[in-house]
Parts: sequence; structure tokens; C-alpha cells
Amino acid sequence: MIVAGKFTKSEIIDIVYEKSGINRSDIKLMLDTAFDSIKEALSGNRTVELRGFGTFEVRFRKGRSRARNPRTGEPVSPRPHGIVAFRPGKEMKRDAWSSAQTPVDGQPSNESQPVGETSL
Repeated sequence: MIVAGKFTKSEIIDIVYEKSGINRSDIKLMLDTAFDSIKEALSGNRTVELRGFGTFEVRFRKGRSRARNPRTGEPVSPRPHGIVAFRPGKEMKRDAWSSAQTPVDGQPSNESQPVGETSL
């Protein structure tokens, strides 16, 4: 069953528990260790590739001498910095494409149709 909204770490723990029967605290420890390992690799400027899922990598943004804070309008000078980017794998792209064409409410959206075609 697909439910709209956030999908949390505790829900992942519950699903793994139901499928495996492993103790919840052990599952939480494994997930936390995996996430910490991913964070450590990214902070070391390494790419994390999870086959069939996707790739996490650090991309660098150059600094600018002039920019504005959109909330206050105040001028700021952002320094060069890294951001974490995610590129989905082929399977995830395919699954996301399919789910975009069949929204959670079951009604097809007009957004997934090619330009010039309309639904009747």
C-alpha cells in the first residue's frame, strides 16, 4: 500500500523487522552504521554508489561576490561550498517514472502526457 507523505527511518525499521524478525534495536544499529558510513565517505569527498538504487556524490558550488538573501533582501557573499547530490539508478528512474504516471489517488495526471495530447 502506497501512502503519501514522508517515509521515515522508523518505518524502514518496522518493515525490516516484519520481513526478517531481527531485533528492532539491532536493525536501528545497522541502519545508523550504514548512514554514518555514507556520511563519512561523502565528507571525505568519496562517491557512494548503491547499485540498483543510486549514487550520492559531493558537488562543489563556486562562491559569488554578490547575492541576496531571498528572505531579507540583504546582500550576502556565499563562499565556495559542497552540496550532496543524488543521482537515481536506472531501476529507480524507471519506478519513479511509472509512479508519476499513476498518482497515489489513482487518478491519472495530465502532467505525464506528452505535449499536445489531452485526456478525454
